[in-house]
Amino acid sequence: MSRHPAVRDHCLSLVRSVDRPTGGARYGRMFPDLEPLGTDPHVLMRAGADGGICDAAAALDLGNDGDDAEQAAGWPFFGQLLAHDTTADRSPIAAGVSTDALRNARSPRLNLEMLYADGPIGAPYLFDLHDPAKFLLGAGGYDVPRNPQGVALIGDPRNDVHLFSLSLHVAFLQAHNRIVDSLRTGGVPEEDVFEQARVMLTWHYQWIVVHDFLPRLVGRRLVDEVLEDGGKWFAPESLQAFIPLEFADAAYRYGHGQIRHTYRLVEGGPELPLFPDLVGFGPVRQRLDLTQVFDVPGHPPAQRAKRLDGRLAASLIGLPEQVTGAVDQTAYKSLAVRDLLRGDTTGLPSGEEVAKLLGAPPLAEGTWPGGTPLWFYILKESEYLGDGDRLGPVGGRIVAEVLIGLLRADPASYLSLEPDWQPNLPAAGERFGLTDLLIPAGSR
Repeated sequence: MSRHPAVRDHCLSLVRSVDRPTGGARYGRMFPDLEPLGTDPHVLMRAGADGGICDAAAALDLGNDGDDAEQAAGWPFFGQLLAHDTTADRSPIAAGVSTDALRNARSPRLNLEMLYADGPIGAPYLFDLHDPAKFLLGAGGYDVPRNPQGVALIGDPRNDVHLFSLSLHVAFLQAHNRIVDSLRTGGVPEEDVFEQARVMLTWHYQWIVVHDFLPRLVGRRLVDEVLEDGGKWFAPESLQAFIPLEFADAAYRYGHGQIRHTYRLVEGGPELPLFPDLVGFGPVRQRLDLTQVFDVPGHPPAQRAKRLDGRLAASLIGLPEQVTGAVDQTAYKSLAVRDLLRGDTTGLPSGEEVAKLLGAPPLAEGTWPGGTPLWFYILKESEYLGDGDRLGPVGGRIVAEVLIGLLRADPASYLSLEPDWQPNLPAAGERFGLTDLLIPAGSR
């Protein structure tokens, strides 16, 4: 018999996905008046393929020769989870789908849908049958539960793509379960425990995005400006949010340029390539010590992310079939090719045109006749204007306005309901941050 029976509370709550308004999630344009760039796809494929201008080559990463960025190696993987939480375009990467017909398989909210799905009632396979307020964990507590064929039972299967995204996903599950224990110790009625734990974890996550993640990526000054003045180019009304294609298919793909070719999973361990060695979609075979990819007080500095410079590591230029599926052209194994083609398919403008519209000085890149694809432009802008450590004026503006705009358009977010709210979970330093949530003091 269950020690903690499932709570079937039918009171409406905006934080429960089952109770949210059901309007179809969609994509849209941040700069609707700009014309598509329209680069020849063959040019894009040559640029992004093995040996093209987007290929960093394994030697640079393996030698660790000057490509260390300022931030720790784990941050682009946190950014990846954030992307999975807000956007999922299921259309093919090549032409043939009208952008007006594109639909987002995720709600455009930072609400940890990738974790909770529809909660213990709508997705009971994610939760402990004997304690439905808690997530069910896999063997040893360091994996998600899996079916007999090793397929993850998980809120978003993309979080099982490699060891890093899965490890962060599991750390979030563990954080939820710790919050449940804390609420019970504090005397919260059992029927309220799950919803309070979900809101507490979600608000801490949202606060981290605004006050820990974004300042590292775009700079504190821009974050403060958007918080104070609102978005100039993206400011949807409540419940009217959408995902701009300029964000989904260009600016927020910046993180691909921060991925290293190899990583050390434990102190003193060997350096392993992300793909194929650390590919997911099966039971965890080796554990990641998160202090190896995030800076944590009391531990040596973590490995660093790769500098942003328009080039992708060898692991991403030759993705394994587990990630891409069967492809009819070798070039489709390159994530750079896929990023470039996606921006062309969805009709994105050139980076120069966006820079002109925003009043930012265009880069004198000159590599692309007719204009630079927005994704590549944003990476080069980061190299030249952000020293490879943070996004420049075009990429930074798009990312900051979209993420803060999504929070403001969500009536259940902390920024809408209680903008001065502060985290109340324990922090190792003066300010709460991501590592306080993922790596609690007791496990350090």
